[in-house]
Amino acid sequence: MALDAATTAFLGAMAEQGGKGIHEMTPQEARALGAMLKDMYGPGPEMAQVIDHAIPTSDGDSFPMRVFVPNAAPRAMLIYYHGGGWVIGAMEEFDTLARRIAARTGCAVALADYRLAPEHRYPTAADDAYTALEWMQAHLNQHNLTIPIIVAGDSAGGNLAAVVAQRARDHSGPEIAMQVLVYPVTDADFENASYTAAENQLMLTREAMIWFWDHYAPEHTRRSEPAASPLQAADLAALPPAVVITAEHDVLRDEGEAYAARLQAAGVPVEVTRYPGQMHGFFTLLMLPAGAEAIEQIANAIENHLAAQPA
Repeated sequence: MALDAATTAFLGAMAEQGGKGIHEMTPQEARALGAMLKDMYGPGPEMAQVIDHAIPTSDGDSFPMRVFVPNAAPRAMLIYYHGGGWVIGAMEEFDTLARRIAARTGCAVALADYRLAPEHRYPTAADDAYTALEWMQAHLNQHNLTIPIIVAGDSAGGNLAAVVAQRARDHSGPEIAMQVLVYPVTDADFENASYTAAENQLMLTREAMIWFWDHYAPEHTRRSEPAASPLQAADLAALPPAVVITAEHDVLRDEGEAYAARLQAAGVPVEVTRYPGQMHGFFTLLMLPAGAEAIEQIANAIENHLAAQPA
């Protein structure tokens, strides 16, 4: 299926502005692109509370986390890891998305602003993502809150959500009720069909993904570690139920769907959906209407899953 009209118009407007591809930019130049797109999203819904935290790390540093509380009794805590190839992306750029997710799902949403490469290479982002989970569980316990925890993310953030779910299982960590993976990075294979298809070289290209991986995990031998490529884990059994969303015209399509298939084969309940006519980024480019459809799908999946749990 061809790209939908909204995406085609957006890409045309971006092309008129010219500029370099991400793989031709410095990390600083690429980060400016995300900041520019943020101005196109507008404000999100009002929240009952918005709380900023500084999450301490084991190496004496810290990273920010912002919690959006939509009402007096949120039904779950959803920790969201943003995309950006572990190199770009910032909490402020995902503020509107977090508000929309919180308003529609009734969940509190925590944006974990993990440290970025190349200043902080692999496995820093994965470690920070897990630190955010552990901190949140401890924080909920301190306030006698027993709401479930959901991990979610898009692209590299989907990678981190999957990695966190595996690490929590393997280390008897905090219980995770669900994982929501939006066109996640699950492997470092640049030669599969979706990576090499000419029609998928759009906002995110094969060359851009190589650029991201080179900044995040320059040691090629480490890319096959499950903490970098969760598809390479030997066992995917006993992981949380998953929602996996992919886009038809996305270099990451095949690895996201391969991860969903392996979860299903391991007995994990999975809802997997490929969005036709969509490219990588449709979920976070909030001017594109398909992203609202995906938020609706995620909200329904969360509602159905939580409703099925014992009181």
